[in-house]
Amino acid sequence: MSAAAPVHAFQAQQLWHDAGWRSDAVFAVDDRGRIAQAQGGTPQYLDGWVLPGMPNLHSHAFQRAMAGLAERRGPSDDSFWTWRETMYAFAARINPDTLQAIAAQLYVEMLKAGYTQVCEFHYLHHQPDGKPYAQPEAMSLALIEAAREAGIALTLLPVLYMSGGFDGRPLSPRQNRFGHDVESYLRLLASLRKLERDDLRVGVALHSLRAIPEQAWRGVVEHDALKTGPIHIHIAEQIGEVQDCLATRGARPVEWLFDHAAVDKRWCLVHATHLTESETTQLARSGAIAGLCPTTEANLGDGLFPLARYLDGHGVIGIGSDSHISISPVEELRWLEYGQRLSTRHRNVAARHAGDSVGETLWRATLRGGAQAADLTIGALSSGARADLIVLDRDSPLLAARDSRSVMDSFLFAGNVPLVRNVMVGGTWVVRDFQHRDEARIAARYRSTMEHLTHA
Repeated sequence: MSAAAPVHAFQAQQLWHDAGWRSDAVFAVDDRGRIAQAQGGTPQYLDGWVLPGMPNLHSHAFQRAMAGLAERRGPSDDSFWTWRETMYAFAARINPDTLQAIAAQLYVEMLKAGYTQVCEFHYLHHQPDGKPYAQPEAMSLALIEAAREAGIALTLLPVLYMSGGFDGRPLSPRQNRFGHDVESYLRLLASLRKLERDDLRVGVALHSLRAIPEQAWRGVVEHDALKTGPIHIHIAEQIGEVQDCLATRGARPVEWLFDHAAVDKRWCLVHATHLTESETTQLARSGAIAGLCPTTEANLGDGLFPLARYLDGHGVIGIGSDSHISISPVEELRWLEYGQRLSTRHRNVAARHAGDSVGETLWRATLRGGAQAADLTIGALSSGARADLIVLDRDSPLLAARDSRSVMDSFLFAGNVPLVRNVMVGGTWVVRDFQHRDEARIAARYRSTMEHLTHA
């Protein structure tokens, strides 16, 4: 098939590529929304720093609406497990209409922050009592429609959730709406994969080792439906999870996973916080992605990923906003670096060689890992890639007098003023001059939805 003819030509004042920045670089976007080489004509000038948009590799959309509602101390020490009780209570109120309203608002916020792709780790499948909706895909379709409204590209990851713990206990009443047996899950997956298009990819999510009974594991991971496409899994997020896995399966979670699955670059191990040195090395060598969510991991008190050792082993990383306590790739990457500084009492930890920029290192690495986790040709402004890009505000005082050696570090570390001025996804501008194309309507619906959820 011949390439589509370029239809929009652009000239970027500064254009990011793998080796650094190019001044006054000319490129085009073809009628499929892909980057192409310009072929004459007068290009539109993009006045500023033009970067690939960041993929967000881990999202639970409904949790955005509860951000800030679990910050009051309980009767005992709070942890992920006490936070989860608040989450379960909130999840019980969500239906397809409210999910679409929440997700659309979330995706608008993501776009304005510089995310252009989201991997939605979706386990809120059924009605609150666990009964399927008349249309079993209803909750998934709500997310697909929300992404379409906002204009963000979506990798939908429907979740297989089968048991309530490593001991194989049944799901609790509050977990029933998450659950599938293998056959019904595969039907859901097959139905959703029929909807795939350039801005919609459907992959697989295995909720966690504790949610897939050991006796069902091999049949799941060896099924034909998992032979292609991305596979995401929560793993080694909590010390309690590690201890339970050791007690019931005789191995740590990451250790057990590698012994029982062919983990390769299609896999994204979300969190992977608590790793031994040998597990860190094994994960890095596998080519799988470590899906890091620093603001959520900090909010939940999870712990710190062994970043330096992992990067030295050439491991792949990406970032996600997970529970959406924050929606900003800048803050995720800042927390990622600052957590390492606090832990090691050294500066510039992610930059592993003298003269390396922390900002450039982290943005480049997480573009690569996010694209791999989404299983799409994104994360680079090169020929054939989807035209997902952001333009930083060159007029901001935070970027005054910054050159190509300092702009990325200033973007990530110089302050909290939003610097993403314009955003393009698949060749279409969805944010111009800091405003989303449908921001007012989506925000008004979200406010109405939250009033209803709060006072219902």
